[in-house]
Amino acid sequence: MSLINRVIQRSHTWVFVMYASSAAFMTYFCMYAFRKPFSVGKFEQVEAFMGVLDFKIALVLAQVFGYLLSKFIGIKVVSELTANRRALAILTLVMAAQLALVLFALVPEQLKPLMMFLNGVPLGMIWGIVFSFLEGRKTSEILGAFLSVTFIVASGLVRTVGQWLIVDLNVTEYWMPATTGAIFTVPLFVSVYLLAQTPPPSPDDQSARQARAPMNAQQRLAFFLRYAPGILLLITSFLLFTGLRDFRDNFSAEIWQALGHGEEPAIFAYAGIRIAGVVLFVLAAMVMIKNNTSAFLSNHGFILLGCVLLGGTTYAFEQHWIDGKSWMVWLGAGLYIAYIPYNCFLFDRMISAVGSTANAGFLIYLADSAGYLGSVSILLYRTFASPEISWLAFFIQLCYLVAILGGALVVGSMVYFSIRLLRRGHMPLTNSPSRPA
Repeated sequence: MSLINRVIQRSHTWVFVMYASSAAFMTYFCMYAFRKPFSVGKFEQVEAFMGVLDFKIALVLAQVFGYLLSKFIGIKVVSELTANRRALAILTLVMAAQLALVLFALVPEQLKPLMMFLNGVPLGMIWGIVFSFLEGRKTSEILGAFLSVTFIVASGLVRTVGQWLIVDLNVTEYWMPATTGAIFTVPLFVSVYLLAQTPPPSPDDQSARQARAPMNAQQRLAFFLRYAPGILLLITSFLLFTGLRDFRDNFSAEIWQALGHGEEPAIFAYAGIRIAGVVLFVLAAMVMIKNNTSAFLSNHGFILLGCVLLGGTTYAFEQHWIDGKSWMVWLGAGLYIAYIPYNCFLFDRMISAVGSTANAGFLIYLADSAGYLGSVSILLYRTFASPEISWLAFFIQLCYLVAILGGALVVGSMVYFSIRLLRRGHMPLTNSPSRPA
């Protein structure tokens, strides 16, 4: 046990929260520097990939396919990973992704999509490993809230760094992703070292939130089958939210261009910081709900709030009640309020509510594997079924679809789990561990 570990273990709860959330935030923030900057490039000078596919779309698809494969791999790897191997796993995976970015700059154009695929495969497992340090604690909501802000802030800020490298330092679009990764390599190693010093959940944590343990294939299957209808409803809704999140993320440059702000490098950070403020304020309210069953069902309510913001602000923009900047901020806030609970709060509380010894990594990666199927499907549909529609018009239609259909699926899940956990008496309304439902 290191000195840092001993000091943090004996510190006040809020000292631990600030330490663990900061280390996790910076670790995942640095990972984004190896994933997202390439999307700033427009690659307009490059001919269509294989003569049929826009080159940037080919790069985006390749990385998403890598992520998709990674999520299926992660169902096994992340759920079975032991605590003493987490830090090394993070560093190994991210450095493999950086190697792919270097090769992206060096190989001929026809091989560059392959390098983006190889970049996506290792990075898709980082979230689950990082969250493994935080789950199963009485403070998991607030730790998860801070970690989740990286989805919003990091995506915008690393894009701003990428744009700065291209515009101000004349780094080529091909070398910009690897250069951005190189800038963040040392901070990554420092952040992972600090994260690895995080003490494990205390006996009080385990009493309040259930013990978390690696799951073998038989345990994963048994848990899934026990709650299959509700899990499938949640996974399908997450498929929609992930597809929209990724479309917005990967083509935000084109959307901002259509809104008249395409030449402003700081626009990504402008939106990201404001969205993060709104989302953190809303999600922090989850910490105040102590009862596990109530918190799990309330998570559904927060997701529905996100759907309302997503659809409502899009309608307000179309009616010219708000401008493009305000729409992108409030739309992004609604999208992330709906999206983020699946990555930490929702499944962490589900395990606590049903009283089963498991880990959130399994459920997160089960959902993520379906989520990236949504990303691929939406992008392929936009490319081949409706290429004549502008990026902005397609995005608006997609917002309405996800808000309505995603909201309906979440309502279905809420009804299912309400019946399963409350009306049949499987889960008493207490904070203490209970028998499995």
